[in-house]
Amino acid sequence: MASQFSSYTKEELIKKLKKQKSYVIIQVFLLLLMVVLAVFATLEKGISFLTFLPLFFAPMLFVMLFEIKKIKEELASRA
Repeated sequence: MASQFSSYTKEELIKKLKKQKSYVIIQVFLLLLMVVLAVFATLEKGISFLTFLPLFFAPMLFVMLFEIKKIKEELASRA
């Protein structure tokens, strides 16, 4: 079965990998910020929706990391 990245050229894959890595860094920063804010909000007001907000965004980080892994595998298969 062909990879979803098999139609990309090597240069496009490298460019996509760099872009994806920067998105992951931004996502990690935002997720950590949400966790900190959730902790402070929980201490101030008790448990609310804000307490669980980081849990809704955490899976997106894992999807992004999985996509980076797939891009690296595709690049390694072409080397």
